[in-house]
Amino acid sequence: MSLHTDFNLTSLDFGSDFIWGVSTAAYQIEGAHDLNEKGISIWDNFTCKKGTIYRNQNGNVATDFYHHYKEDILLMKSMNIPNFRFSISWSRIIPNGTGTINMKGIEFYNNVINFCLECDITPWVTLYHWDLPLALENEGGWTNRNIIGWFKNYTEVCARHFGDRVKHWMVLNEPIVFTGAGYFLGVHAPGKKGLKNFLPTVHHAVLCQSIGGRTLRQLVPDSTIGTTFSCSQTTPYKNTKKHILAAQKADTLLNRLFIEPVLGLGYPVKRVPILNRLKKYIRPGDELLMAFDFDFIGIQNYTREVVKHHYFVPYIKAQIVKASKRKVNRTLMDWEVYPPSIYNMIKQFNRYQNIPKLIITENGASFEDQITNNEVNDQKRLNYYKSYLNEVYKAKKEGLKIDGYFAWTFTDNFEWAEGYRTRFGLVYVNFKNQKRIMKSSGKWFKSFLRQA
Repeated sequence: MSLHTDFNLTSLDFGSDFIWGVSTAAYQIEGAHDLNEKGISIWDNFTCKKGTIYRNQNGNVATDFYHHYKEDILLMKSMNIPNFRFSISWSRIIPNGTGTINMKGIEFYNNVINFCLECDITPWVTLYHWDLPLALENEGGWTNRNIIGWFKNYTEVCARHFGDRVKHWMVLNEPIVFTGAGYFLGVHAPGKKGLKNFLPTVHHAVLCQSIGGRTLRQLVPDSTIGTTFSCSQTTPYKNTKKHILAAQKADTLLNRLFIEPVLGLGYPVKRVPILNRLKKYIRPGDELLMAFDFDFIGIQNYTREVVKHHYFVPYIKAQIVKASKRKVNRTLMDWEVYPPSIYNMIKQFNRYQNIPKLIITENGASFEDQITNNEVNDQKRLNYYKSYLNEVYKAKKEGLKIDGYFAWTFTDNFEWAEGYRTRFGLVYVNFKNQKRIMKSSGKWFKSFLRQA
């Protein structure tokens, strides 16, 4: 399908209280992987293994935000970006996951937070964006129920050191991704595979997202607390019973598995019976612990997934059909460019009755970027943003609950298993000399947000 590039909206059309910002993650930007007593994370360890990352790249330096944070925040300010979402590296502030606090790590985040506030940029902190301390993974990581206590302690440390200034929090980032890719498929850190790892990890993550919320509410009572979920519209490959059922199963895992327990609805076991095996890990009282009244839910949408029945896929007999196999407009991630997906996911989450606010906490695209005369004209990315924002506005205009939008991402970064091959930034980064160049998409956002 072709993109709608007609875009006559301003940020004010979304409402004066609509929240605009950019999102990042610690491991993807910070670098300084072993500086100032930082501990080793599972991503520090995973990227050392040959064949796990594109061209065996790693985030040891990344965009060196650790040393360039003032430059980046000033650039953010110049682009009229009012809200900055970033994550805390657990192993930077508690090197072994528990025990001794690294005050040099605390100092770094205090400096980032203080400089954001000095620049009139509101910090939005994500507690966990996938970089578990390796010392905890050596004890079983997310498969070990002790993670509940470890995570609660980590949340307490963050709340006590940053909560006097940070009033916007997100507990977990995309739990279906770090549990599925990291503990079932093994393509992300820590590289574990199989149901025996996936199922306990799912349950413990569900408990941690609510316990993290409760801990923040107790220690930072005047804060706004949310958590984030990746979501993709799922469409059957063909309009036949078996393909429709396969798409419904994929929707259950991708879009329902983590949100419904939070809302007190329990696990969606009816559509995917294999989830009944979660009972093995559920202890008395867990059902109540799984639920929490977040102030907002963050949803992160990039694409839709077309799903077909596949007899030989274990447990769900469903398989995603890659965008490249369907000959559709797609990004470098091989994700279909399908703007209605963001509207449809806003609509799907609006069907839940007790979500107070809904915020798009990530949306963006990776395309080839070329420098010409010290400029990066990323028209494809700009068209992507305009077409997706048109759909967000459509949802807003129809009266659907949608309260904010964070672009992914501010600068090009280390994109997990894809390394530095796929660039998502509004700002281009030359990874050899760390020079920043605002792309056309970034210049457009600067103009778009001028009146926000």
